[in-house]
Parts: sequence; structure tokens; C-alpha cells
Amino acid sequence: MRDELAFSTALELAAKVRAREVSPSELVELYLERIERLAPRLNAYVTVDADGARLAARALDSTAPEAPFHGVPLPIKDLHETAGLRTTYSTKAFADNVPVFDQAVVRRLRDAGFIVLGKTNTPEFGTIAQTESELNGTCRNPWDTSRTPGGSSGGAAAAVAAGLSPAAHGSDGGGSIRTPASCCGLVGIKPSRGRVSPAPYGSGGLGLGISGPIARTVRDAAALLDVMAGNEPGDFFFAPEPQRAFFAEADADPGRLRIAVTTEPPVQVPVDPECEAAARATADLLSDLGHDLVEATPPWQRDDLLPHFVRVWQVGPATAGIEDLSLLEPINRALAEDARATSSPELTLSVLQLQAFVRELVAFWLDVDVLLTPTLALPPVPIGWTYEETDGDPRLAFARQTLFTPFTPLVNVTGQPAVSLPLHWTATGLPVGVQLIGRPFDEATLIRLSAQLEQARSWAGRRPPSPDGSRAV
Repeated sequence: MRDELAFSTALELAAKVRAREVSPSELVELYLERIERLAPRLNAYVTVDADGARLAARALDSTAPEAPFHGVPLPIKDLHETAGLRTTYSTKAFADNVPVFDQAVVRRLRDAGFIVLGKTNTPEFGTIAQTESELNGTCRNPWDTSRTPGGSSGGAAAAVAAGLSPAAHGSDGGGSIRTPASCCGLVGIKPSRGRVSPAPYGSGGLGLGISGPIARTVRDAAALLDVMAGNEPGDFFFAPEPQRAFFAEADADPGRLRIAVTTEPPVQVPVDPECEAAARATADLLSDLGHDLVEATPPWQRDDLLPHFVRVWQVGPATAGIEDLSLLEPINRALAEDARATSSPELTLSVLQLQAFVRELVAFWLDVDVLLTPTLALPPVPIGWTYEETDGDPRLAFARQTLFTPFTPLVNVTGQPAVSLPLHWTATGLPVGVQLIGRPFDEATLIRLSAQLEQARSWAGRRPPSPDGSRAV
């Protein structure tokens, strides 16, 4: 019964707390026990704040619930600062870093009543799509522990899938919410650029990265986005205020939509038949639901696109405040070296070229409401896949990421909202997600459509086997 409670949604747990059916302290103890028992095999958490979570829970036990998620436990990705709680960015240079402040999105989550359980695993600086690092070790997929949960929010997704939290905070700079959602059989929303504040930091030249939710259900993901969203003084990018709460959109009829379908990625790499099958089966379902489907690919296949993106991407590790590059892992060290060798006019040209490309690309959505693609080009890859067939060359290892995640990064360049939905499983039981990309700032349509798909083909009852060898429930 306690395990069943652990797999409740965040909204269900919040309702139970309001009804006095369970206390915040009971929920914290439930998840701490599961983390202690199951997490070592998965390595989803890199820091567990048991004392802090218990203290926060006791303070809420006798307080009338007013915040929407009063007393519900939740982890924060270890790329985002938490006051008084170790934040490592999965790099040895910050192994003992304890911030004195909460990043704005963390503050908003606390204000919504969430209790921070700890920090979830991520690759160093979130650079790659597999959650493996020298400092924090390898995070494993609950559906098959020989495979990756994806990245860079891999620990967050593994925690939710294994019942170590009801939902999780993630962030997405090139697919880092959608990739682990696909790998772990979850819902992941990458919000529109400017929807969630990066405060106290800036957004970089293109504002690629943004925080967002990872959850089991569309309703949970939408409700989490409601509390994460909002701007702070000094934000460079702003998203228009939504017409109503995203949570309300999950109960709204999407109407009859014009939906484009493609399995052709922006970069010419092979797409696994399972990933193609996931998109095709979803297209058939959407047609059955009354939507108008059209086979169409955006004008996104350009030879110069990837080099421009990499030139912007490599700025991240180069500006992380680490002068001694020997402290970095090989991939980030190579990226930082390449960034230092890139002139400011070259970087500026790449930013301008990508911005010009965005104007051309988003025009595709003048004729359609949503684009359906596979989320990834491969099912969850094996642990250690990053360096396969590279002879240890970090630049080749980084280039291999495109074989796995060709469909996701462009959405960060355009700033559009996107969602990954768990609508397909392989014959061996591995989750394979599908991606829906919406018009700029139109999370509402994506949430309505996602909720309709969830109702038509629910995935909520699927559970991975427990890492300790028993069933999860």
C-alpha cells in the first residue's frame, strides 16, 4: 500500500494532504525509505537532504494547507542552486559547492508548498544526453538498468519512474527534459523561451536552456509548469501571459487540429524503426481522434546548422567559472578549448545565422498547429554508449549525441514549446517517446492535445521492475 502511495501523482498527494489522509512527514519518510532502499542501484539522487526535508515537513504538518502542493516532496536537478544544499553541476571543481541562495525556479517550487528531497543526477554541466559523470557516477534506467535514463535530467526522470518522487524539476537546453522523459516512460514539457525565469542568471545569446516539469501525467506536468512559470526583474526573454492556468488546459477540448507528421530529423542520421513506429502509431491515433494529419517536414535540413549550434553550445563549459580546464571531463574540456579558440565575430555570426534560420523555420507553423516527430532517433542506449566507436576521442563522443537526439535541439533554438509523451514501448519493455512541437508560446494546445492522447491510450499504470529485483508495486 505504501508503494502504491509512492506512485501517486503530485496532485493526488496534494489532495491527500489537504484531506488529512496523509501528512507531509509521512510522505517524506515514505520517499526517504524508498530512496535508501532503491536509489543506490539507480544512482538517481546525488544528494539527499533527509534532515532538511524532515524539518520542512514537520513545519507543514500542523499548518493549514494553502499552497497548491503543500507538503509534497520533490527533487531539484543538480544544475540548479539550492540554498544550503550541495549543488555540484556534476563537476569535480564544484564537488563541495553549497550555494547560499535558491535559483528563482526553486523558490517558486518551495512557495508552491513542495518539500525539496534532494538533488538529482546529471552529466557534467548537462552537456550530453546520457547521465554519466566522473564525480557523481552513472545513473541507470529503471526499465533496464543496463541502459541510460537519458540526460541531462536523467536522475530526475529515473527518480519519478522508480517511485522515488511523484514528479521532478528538470531543465532542457537541447532536449534534456524530453530525452529522459522518452527513455523513462514519462511526460516532459520543454516550455517556451521566457516562460520560466533563469534568475538570477541570464539566458545566454539564444536562451537555449529552461526549467520545466517531468511527471507521470499530463495534469501533473501542467500543474508544475503553472508554479514554475513567471518572470523576474531583469529577465531578457518574456513569454506572453497564458490566457488561463496550464492545469485547466488539461481538461479542455483541443478541437480539430491540423497536425504535421515527420520522421525525418534536422540532421541526416538513421532513425530506429521503433522510434518511427512510435510516431506512426501516434499519428494513426490522432487521426482516429478526428484531427487532420498531413505528412510534412519543416525546412530544417541544412548543412551549416549543426556547426553553428555547436559553436553556441560549447560556450557553456567555457563560461562555467573554471579556469583550469584539466578539472573538466574530456568532452567538456574539448568543448571549452574549442570555445576559447573561437573568435567573438565567429560566435556572433553563429548566433545571427541561427536567429535568421529561426525566422524561416517557425513559418512552418503558420500552416499547422502541431508537429509530431519521434522524440529520439534511438531507444534508450546502453550505459557507456557515448564513447563507443570513438577510440576515446571526446569530440567524436560529443558528435555521437546527434545519433541519439537529432529531433530535440532545434526546438531550443526556436524557443518553441514541446512535449514528449510515453506512447510506445518496445517488445523488450523499453519506453519510446513521441514529441509534439507547438507554435511559439502555445503550450496550451500541446497540453490539451497531450491530455487527449493520454485519455485515449493511458500509460499511468505502467511500472518498471524494481531495482532490488522485486516488482515496483
